[in-house]
Amino acid sequence: MRTLKLRHLALAPLAAALAFGLLTSAPVMAQGTQTAPSGTMAPPPKADTKMAPAPKAETKMAPAKAEKTELLDINSATAEQLDALPGVGKAYSAAIIKGRPYKGKDDLVNKKIVPQKTYDGIKDKIIAKQK
Repeated sequence: MRTLKLRHLALAPLAAALAFGLLTSAPVMAQGTQTAPSGTMAPPPKADTKMAPAPKAETKMAPAKAEKTELLDINSATAEQLDALPGVGKAYSAAIIKGRPYKGKDDLVNKKIVPQKTYDGIKDKIIAKQK
């Protein structure tokens, strides 16, 4: 009976080492690349499941260029040019000229020259060029 108990005790460390080895190698095996068994390859995609061709870049760029207008430089624009901007009247155009020079067009809001709502309406139409 004693030899039977000793056999169990001798096999316990071996079983523990085997279980530990399987547990530590399981994530490695799960992350490894898997290959298909020989002879069973996936069928090629059907011709009718292909994606539609992408539109040509030239056709997309042409309308964008047509919409783009010349930006107004807030560091050199006249009062009349500034007054023509939406939401900018004579008072704001005079304040813009008085606050020059601007490092960036967002200086109009940072220096509290025009309110945020007015800036949002003109930010795509202006630029602050540096000399």
